[in-house]
Amino acid sequence: MTSPSPSETTAVLDVLIVGAGISGIGAAVHLQQQCPGKTFAILESQATFGGTWRTHRYPGIRSDSDLFTFGYRFKPWMGKPIATAAEILAYMGEVIDEHGLAPRIHYKHGIRSAAWDSAAKRWTVTATRPGADGQDETVQYRARFLWMCQGYYRHSQGYTPDWPGFADYQGRVVHPQTWPDDLDLSGKRVVVIGSGATAATLIPAIAGQCAHVTMLQRSPTFFITGRNANDLADTLRQLEIPSEWTHEIVRRKVLFDQANFIRRCRAEPEVVRQELLAGVRAALGPGHEAAVEQHFNPRYRPWQQRIAFVPDADLFKAVRSGQASVVTDRIEHFTPHGIQLQSGAHLDADVVITATGFHLNVLGDIAFSVDGQPLDFATTTAWNGCMFTGVPNLAWVFGYLRASWTLRADMMGDLVCRLLQHMDGRGAQTVVPALRAQDADMARLPWITDDNFNAGYIQRGVHLLPKQGDRAPWIHGQDYASERQTLPLADLDDGSLAYG
Repeated sequence: MTSPSPSETTAVLDVLIVGAGISGIGAAVHLQQQCPGKTFAILESQATFGGTWRTHRYPGIRSDSDLFTFGYRFKPWMGKPIATAAEILAYMGEVIDEHGLAPRIHYKHGIRSAAWDSAAKRWTVTATRPGADGQDETVQYRARFLWMCQGYYRHSQGYTPDWPGFADYQGRVVHPQTWPDDLDLSGKRVVVIGSGATAATLIPAIAGQCAHVTMLQRSPTFFITGRNANDLADTLRQLEIPSEWTHEIVRRKVLFDQANFIRRCRAEPEVVRQELLAGVRAALGPGHEAAVEQHFNPRYRPWQQRIAFVPDADLFKAVRSGQASVVTDRIEHFTPHGIQLQSGAHLDADVVITATGFHLNVLGDIAFSVDGQPLDFATTTAWNGCMFTGVPNLAWVFGYLRASWTLRADMMGDLVCRLLQHMDGRGAQTVVPALRAQDADMARLPWITDDNFNAGYIQRGVHLLPKQGDRAPWIHGQDYASERQTLPLADLDDGSLAYG
C-alpha cells in the first residue's frame, strides 16, 4: 500500500486510527459515515490488514464467535456462523473495497511514541517504516484525535511460561502465534499445552497429520458443541429475505440467546455446568464418561472464562477416533525428549506446541506522553471503558471478552463519532475525562475484576491496565446487554468530560 510522502505527514489530520484489524477498519467506516468531513488515516504495523487474522496462521484457525455478531453491524455476513481466517480476511477486504479505504491505510508503520502537546492541541505520532534504501526511516503524523484500535495483545510474541528444564528439551517448540511455514508434523508425537480456543481449533486440524497429538492441560475448560450452521439464517435465505434483514434478524436472535445464556450462567451455574457436560458426553460417545468428569469439568463457573465453541464436535471426534487424547496434569519439568508430569507420567514429544496465551499490552506498548511527561495508563481511570482521566483526545477500543469483540467496536464507533460531533458543536478542540467532586471518594477497581473474568492473560497483565470506578460513567462492566442501553445515552455534558 502506498505510504505518504514526508511532506504529506506534516498535515494535521482530524483523526488518526491505529490498527487495521477488525476494530480499525470498523472505526474508519463509522467515521466516514457519521463524520464525513473529518480527515483521517490508518497506521498498521503489519504488511497488510487483518490484525489477529493475519498474525495467526496455525492450521485450522477460525473464529470462536459467530460471524453474525463478530461481523460488522453495517455489512451482512453471508456464510456459516463459524468462519475461517481466510473467510474473515476476505470479508474485511470487501469492506475496505466497498468504502474506498485502501488509500487511507499505511502499512508497515510501527509506532514508537505518541506525544500530546496541549499548546498545539494535537498528538504527534512517531513511527518507523521501510525506506527506499531498505533501511528503516522515521516518519511523524500529527492528529487532533487519536483512535486506538490495535487490540490488546502483543502480536510479535506469544506467551510461553519458563518451565523447569525447558532449555533441556531437544524437540521443536512452536507457539501458535508465530507458526513456522516449514513445520512438518508427519509421523511426529505432538503435545499441545493448553486447552482454550486455540488448542481446540488446532488439535482437530493436525490430528490426522501427526502420529498422535495430546492436549495437556493444567485444568479443564468449558466447551460448547454444535453444528456450524444457523437454522434461522438458512430459512431466511431460502425465503430470499434481503441479506440486510437476515443479518439483523439473526444477529438479534443470537444476541438474545447469548444474553439469556450468560444470565443463566450467573443465576444457575450448576445447571448450566451439567448441560455443557452433557453436550461433551454426547460428542465423545459411550465409554468416555470418566474422561468427561476428569478432563472437561472446570473448577470455575461457566463464563468466568471464555467458553470455546467446537463446531461439528471436531475436537471430540479426534479424541474419539484415538488420533488425539487429553491429559489433565501439571508439568514437573521438561526432559530432553518430552515432559515429566507431577503424576509421575511422562509424555514423549517430538514437537511441543505452547497454546498458552499471549502477552497483554496496553494501547500497543507505545511510549505515550502528555506535555513531555511519560504517561502510565495504570494510574488513570477509564471513562466508559474507552477514554482515560488526564489523557486528552484519545479513545481505545477494547471489545467484549464474553461476546464478539466487534459488538463493542461498533458501539465505540457510534460513541466516538458522537463525541467528535459534540466537540464541533461546542467549538471545542480538546476533551479529557476528569473525576468530578462527587467521584472523589470513588473506589478504583481493576479494569476487569476476577469475579467477572479471570483468564490467565488478564491476571498476568491487569496491573498494567487503567482502573475503573464503582459508578457511571467510570464502569467497565464488559456486559453487552447493559452497554447497548447505556452507551448510546452516555451523557457528554455531565461534568465527567472537560472541554477546551
